[in-house]
Amino acid sequence: MNSAESEPALIGIDWGTTSLRAFLIDACGDVLDSFSSKEGIMHVPEKNFDAVFDRLVESLNISSKLPIIASGMITSRNGWVETPYVSMPTGPKNLAQSLAAHQTQNGSTIHFVTGATTEDNGGPDVMRGEETQIIGSAALGMSDGIFVMPGTHSKWVQVADGQIQDFSTYMTGEVFSTLKDHTILGTLMEAGEFDIDAFESGVIRAQSPCANLLHDLFHVRTLPLMGKIHGKQAGDYLSGLLIGTELSSAMKDLGTIDEVFVVGRDDLSDRYEVALRASKIRCRRAPDDIAAKGHFLIAQAAGLVS
Repeated sequence: MNSAESEPALIGIDWGTTSLRAFLIDACGDVLDSFSSKEGIMHVPEKNFDAVFDRLVESLNISSKLPIIASGMITSRNGWVETPYVSMPTGPKNLAQSLAAHQTQNGSTIHFVTGATTEDNGGPDVMRGEETQIIGSAALGMSDGIFVMPGTHSKWVQVADGQIQDFSTYMTGEVFSTLKDHTILGTLMEAGEFDIDAFESGVIRAQSPCANLLHDLFHVRTLPLMGKIHGKQAGDYLSGLLIGTELSSAMKDLGTIDEVFVVGRDDLSDRYEVALRASKIRCRRAPDDIAAKGHFLIAQAAGLVS
């Protein structure tokens, strides 16, 4: 490292339900090193988060005296420190002002990023961790537009001038898993490689004028039963139906959508890209270290880094 900019200035932690990612960040917001594990909050024995944190710092081989900022489900009721939610709209300054400081057993101070909440159509909606990723997009020139964050509970987020204006959560991933593993729809499904044609067929069906999800779902059983599709295609057809329904609902709520930013790292995000293109919507993919960019901008707004 030959300059001050390339020296470590911040530790950013993205601590979710099933996984943990940590970033060593320099004074320009660039990632110098990273660490990941499967030690999400639901996989920490006896909720000994201090022990996991100590191993994390050791893995990065740096001093825990650096400023530390953490986001994600680690701030939920099942996490390390439960924090309140900030309301919409919100941005780096609001989140910086709402940071919750916590001292670990080894004397380190962690600044937890609080989650965010909104209320639409008579019910509240919440996020923890996604707000940091969205804030990070501003560092990459994506400060306005519509974002989708695929996952067990996917998020559609509206951003303007680097501020999160509103968002909606869809339980698409969890519904897929439940239907596949715990209903008759899964009985004829067979494992296989991703079948893009079957998936796109589901997306197109979900967006047709005669779409009727509760009726169309039964076709996931009858199509392979009658030999219309192979059992290896049934799961992808179901996935397409559900994601296509989600896209239709999002477009109904948000109006005309020309482009969507996809924030995610796995094959589920790949499926959303396929679905968006099948729906004639342009899409761009955010980089893997988007959370680290958000950590840096919030830490900068809080004066933790200059």
